[in-house]
Amino acid sequence: MVNRTRAGAPGVAASPVRRAAQAVGVVFLLVGILGFIPGITSNYDTMQFAGHNSEAKLLGLFQVSILHNIVHLLFGVAGLALSRTVSGARTFLVGGGAIYLVLWLYGLVIDHNSGANFIPLNGADNWLHLLLGLGMIALGVALTRRPAARR
Repeated sequence: MVNRTRAGAPGVAASPVRRAAQAVGVVFLLVGILGFIPGITSNYDTMQFAGHNSEAKLLGLFQVSILHNIVHLLFGVAGLALSRTVSGARTFLVGGGAIYLVLWLYGLVIDHNSGANFIPLNGADNWLHLLLGLGMIALGVALTRRPAARR
């Protein structure tokens, strides 16, 4: 089977990195949508546009706000758009992973009850951001590595 990077070519299988970026993009879209659904998001009535005062929690665990959900939706759209090419998919996974590692560091440094916590973030978000960052970077790098030359 031939793996080409051209988007939309009929009958051509997407490369593994493109499929990974598509999958991650779909997950982000799903998370962004679920963040706006009462019941799946607990304390939905306390959701604010931004800031640490939002007590809404996706799956009762991850603190969210309207801004947080919109960022997930935008990340999902970016993942799907960039997954059209191998280089775009790699950029999304590695670059997006780096962004999530920065968010993890930000979440470690700021006080979760301060005005600087505009996203909002809680401890569960911090762990998720660390895992997302490492996982996305690992996918982007591992799925685009060139095989070592035979000796």
